[in-house]
Amino acid sequence: MLLLLTELLSHFYSGFAVFGYITLRGILGVLTALGLSLFIGPRLIEQLKAKQIGQAVRNDGPQSHLSKAGTPTMGGALIILSIAISTLLWADLSNRYVWITLAVLLIFGAVGWVDDWRKVVEKNPRGLPARWKYFWQSIGGFGAALLLYFTAQSPVETELILPFVKDFSLQLGLGFIVFTYFVIVGSSNAVNLTDGLDGLAIMPTVMVGGALAVFAYLSGHVQFANYLNIPYVAGAGELIIFCGAIVGAGLGFLWFNTYPAQVFMGDVGALALGAALGVVAVIVRQELVLVIMGGVFVMETVSVILQVASFKLTGRRIFRMAPIHHHFELKGWPEPRVIVRFWIITVVLVLIGLATLKIR
Repeated sequence: MLLLLTELLSHFYSGFAVFGYITLRGILGVLTALGLSLFIGPRLIEQLKAKQIGQAVRNDGPQSHLSKAGTPTMGGALIILSIAISTLLWADLSNRYVWITLAVLLIFGAVGWVDDWRKVVEKNPRGLPARWKYFWQSIGGFGAALLLYFTAQSPVETELILPFVKDFSLQLGLGFIVFTYFVIVGSSNAVNLTDGLDGLAIMPTVMVGGALAVFAYLSGHVQFANYLNIPYVAGAGELIIFCGAIVGAGLGFLWFNTYPAQVFMGDVGALALGAALGVVAVIVRQELVLVIMGGVFVMETVSVILQVASFKLTGRRIFRMAPIHHHFELKGWPEPRVIVRFWIITVVLVLIGLATLKIR
């Protein structure tokens, strides 16, 4: 919206033309989302407290978590609102990728909202039944995949590339739709599984979102893309505003979510953010790099899969508790130690992901 306004004003004063640069608008996206989060956050927390929308805590989990019972949850709505407003203000609204990413964010956020609402407000421990949760996630995942496939403007937009491998690409054809679906839904659920400790999920999301902003900028710039030998995706550069908004909103939320948390993200935030990372990675053709950079999310998901499979097949558990962050808690690690060490792992993995730009 503001981009259109500044374009009109630039006819009267050339200085407004500076807002045409996506790098500046990316920075403004970060700052706007951060400011909105910090401004709205305290008011939202008070409203959640007033309505007694508090977190329920499992009795079979770490005993240190019992004190968290009643902490306001569904704070992910703050993140979604900040991202959406910031993106609408600073992004080019004629860009299809902007609308696809926003739609994915809102659809998966809505699924998480219903799940949280049923658990916390209606006191239904099942929340949204798994089959319906998966159904609506599938609608969002397949919907985005179909849109991206049928609006693709060049073959490269549906090709698979491998990190660290030069001059390799595999045309996925219709397989792109299935592949994209699994990336978006898988990423959504992986972030949701990670969201179990104060600040554990949001900081890796911020770091991965920031790295994807770099990929979006480079992929959307024909000279940089050709120089780095990465796919050139026309229009992908505009996603720097969306990714910047994720960074800003995430940091603003972390202000209140850091240990000891004043508010929890809930499924409304975790499902939405995971899906958002997934769809951006698909657009910039860096799905496998997302697996590297989001290694903490992958590790958490794999730990749950292994735990369930082992218990069903052998009656034994591999970990003291899954997801794996609870395993380390039960081993005696203080919660802040688990959180910060997982953050450090993410820093390393994000750097490895960014290294794929040159190491081929």
